[in-house]
Amino acid sequence: MLQPAGARLRDHQYDIGTIFQSPGRSATAEGQVRVMPLARGLAVLAAFGPEQVWLGNQDVSLETGIPAPTVSRLMQSLVALGYLHQDEGRRKYRLTAASLSLGYAAIADPAVRREASVEMRKFAEATDTYVVLGTRDRLDVIVLDSRVGSQVVLDLRLTPGTRLHIASSLMGSALLAAIPELERCYLQGNVERKAGREWPTLRRRMAEKISQVQERGFCMSLGEWEPELATVAAPVCVPDQPPLALACIGRTARMQRARVERELGPRLVATAQLLQERLTARE
Repeated sequence: MLQPAGARLRDHQYDIGTIFQSPGRSATAEGQVRVMPLARGLAVLAAFGPEQVWLGNQDVSLETGIPAPTVSRLMQSLVALGYLHQDEGRRKYRLTAASLSLGYAAIADPAVRREASVEMRKFAEATDTYVVLGTRDRLDVIVLDSRVGSQVVLDLRLTPGTRLHIASSLMGSALLAAIPELERCYLQGNVERKAGREWPTLRRRMAEKISQVQERGFCMSLGEWEPELATVAAPVCVPDQPPLALACIGRTARMQRARVERELGPRLVATAQLLQERLTARE
C-alpha cells in the first residue's frame, strides 16, 4: 500500500520505496497553464523529496523535463526568494523551511486532523494497527496524519507530507474508486504514460482494488507488495471536497483474510463513514 520512509518490524528493516513504488515526474496539464514560469517554479520545488534532499541543476532538469538553463535561472530566483538554500561548494540545492511551511500549511487543515485524529487513535488502539489518513495530489497520495496502536511493533514513519504513488498504493486505489469515472480514466491515462512495462500489472491491481471498494466499501492487500505487511483502505467522501482515504496497516500474521473481511474492513468503513458525517456537519 505505501512508500518512501523506512519500515521496521522489530527484527526487519524495510525500504518502503521497494514496497510502494516511488513516483517519477508528476503529470501537468500544460495546455491549461497560463503562467508557465509559475508552473515551472512549482515543478522545481516538487522535484525535491525525502529521498532527494540535495539536487543540482541537471538533477532537477531530468526530473522535471525543464531545460537546464531554465532550471538554473529558476533555482537562483528561488534562492533569492528564500525557498531554496544553495551549497556553493557542492553546487546543489535543498528546500528551506519556507518551502516546507507552504506544503505543511496546505495539508494541515486543523479541523480535518482534529476530527480524524480521535477516531484514528481509537481504531489503532482497538485493532493494534498503524492507521493513515491521506488525500490526492496529482498522481500522488499525500499523508495528512497517522496514528499507531501502543502495542504495534511496526514503524513505517508515514509522517504528514509523505507521498505515495497513487497507482501502487492501496490508498490510491481507494481514492480512485471515490472519484467520477471520467476523472479516474484521465488519471489512469497519465499513469499509463509514465508506467511503461509496469502498466499491465498496475492496471490489473488497480482494477481489482477499485472493484473491491465498489463491492465492499474497502480494498485490501494481504502481503502482495511485502509478505510481512497487510493493508486495508477505504475512501472518505465529503460533499464538495476532494475525497480522503483511510487505511490501516499491520503484520500479515495478525491481519489474515478472515479477520480483514469480517472485522477490520467493515470497522474501517464504519470509521470512514463516521468521519465523513462529522466533516460534512462542519461544512
